[in-house]
This record gives sequence, structure tokens and C-alpha cells, in this order.
Amino acid sequence: MADLNIPEAPVIPGATHLHSGKVRDLYVLDAGDLLMVASDRISIFDFVLDSTIPDKGEILTRMSLWWFEQLADVVPNHVISSDVPDVVRGRAVVCQRLDMYRVECVARGYLTGSGLVDYRTSGEVCGVALSPGLEDGSRLDTAIFTPATKAALGDHDENVSYDAVVAEVGAPVAERLRGLTLEVYDRAEEIARGRGIILADTKLEFGVGADGEMVLGDEVLTPDSSRFWPADQWQPGRTQPSYDKQIVRNWALSPESGWEKASGEPPPPLPAEVVDRTRARYVEAYELLTGERF
Repeated sequence: MADLNIPEAPVIPGATHLHSGKVRDLYVLDAGDLLMVASDRISIFDFVLDSTIPDKGEILTRMSLWWFEQLADVVPNHVISSDVPDVVRGRAVVCQRLDMYRVECVARGYLTGSGLVDYRTSGEVCGVALSPGLEDGSRLDTAIFTPATKAALGDHDENVSYDAVVAEVGAPVAERLRGLTLEVYDRAEEIARGRGIILADTKLEFGVGADGEMVLGDEVLTPDSSRFWPADQWQPGRTQPSYDKQIVRNWALSPESGWEKASGEPPPPLPAEVVDRTRARYVEAYELLTGERF
């Protein structure tokens, strides 16, 4: 397990800290609801970097809220209000408590990342057989559900088969998770494509509310949980330009960083130029998708 390097969560009046992840800090409010705060932290390869990306937490929060609105007729979400304490205003939401399913619900419309690795090994992704001859960035005939285990903090999520999800949550819930994941992807892919952006894949998290209804939780369709590519630059057979933290990954793996991934040591701090370019890509993705100025 990697040394996560997560800083101490800030004190928020009227809220008690419960948990911190790689990017978000979770609190319980005195009234009993949860407060989810998106920080400016950035993580790669299961390391939280010392460097932060200015405004990243606000961009993620605003983008998630926008997408939740676009998906309101598809699936309910966990957001109660964006009226939050002043110290975290703009980058936090009040949300309901959910009993979360321990399944990362991933939809892929294009082949890349860990899906590409699995395909090159077996011709399948999570037990789904794909056509021969696909390349990095190839568009799939139809989007596929490729779930992963929800690993402990600091460990890697691992791709699993649909049957593994059935074993974890039961057949009716697994079928509902798959159906909702693909429905969300199809809606979002259509919206993004209309704005000149390809949604290659996305990761969703679902839970059950107090009324027993399945609810979309966490964040949704941000550059942290999704791969967004400029549609006019899409070219299968290569790594695609992207609106996400790939800039950071690329720098960390380059000779310039002096970092060896296999060393087990955390990557070094990011140069200012990499921080600036990463922030610019997040802002660009937000503005292109939502049509709003940041």
C-alpha cells in the first residue's frame, strides 16, 4: 500500500471530520447530514502529490453539480444542497448518507487504460469479448460495463467480471447497477459529443438511501473520474490528448521528473508549468462541457 500523503483535514465549524480520501474530505454536520469537500489535491499511481492544482476542488464540485442536473431524470443523486459553510463554499456539497455498494461501476465506450491492457492479454475486458484488431483509443461497437473492486484506500482497484459483481451484491442489484451505469454513460456521451468532447470512459459509485432507493453518489463525470478527449484530435492507435490529469502522469513518467515508478517512492513536486497546464485543462473541460465561464 502506498504512503498516501494525505494532509490533515481542516477544521470546519459545525462539522466533525469523518474520513479523508485522495481528493475529498468527509464530515458530518451537526444536523446529521454529510458534508463532502473537494480539495485541490491531485493523485497519480495511488500517491497524493505534495503539489496541488489551484481551483481544482471548485471545478470538480461545479462540474459534478452540473452533471447531476443533466442526469436527474435518469437516476437520483445524493446532493441535498450546495449551501455550505463559508470556509468551503464553492467546493463542497451537503449530501445524504448512503449505504455504498463496494463496486466501482465503470462504463467504457472506447478502449484504453487498464481495459486496453486486459484486451491485449485476453481479447476481453472484464469477461466481455471484444472484436479483434482494436487499438488504443478504438471506439467500441457499444459501451460496455467493466466493473472493478472498490479497493481499500491506497490499494489498486482491480477489474472484475460481471459474475463477480453478482456474487458481491446479488443478481437483481448487479443488473440494476449495470443498467444505470450504461444509461448514465450513454446520456453523458451524447451531451459531451455535442460539445466536441469524447467521453471515453467513466467511473460511477452508487449506494442505497434511507428509503431503499438506488442513488448516484460521490462525484460524477469529472476529469478525475472520467477520460475526456478532444473529438477533433481523436486518432486511434496512439495515446489521446485529454482533459484530465494525464499531463501529470506523463510528466511523472518522463526523464525530466527523475522518478522511477517501481521505486515505491512518491513522485516529486510538480513544476509550476505542469501545475498551470493541468489547471488550464480542467478549466477548459468545465467550460466546454457546461457552456459556463469559470
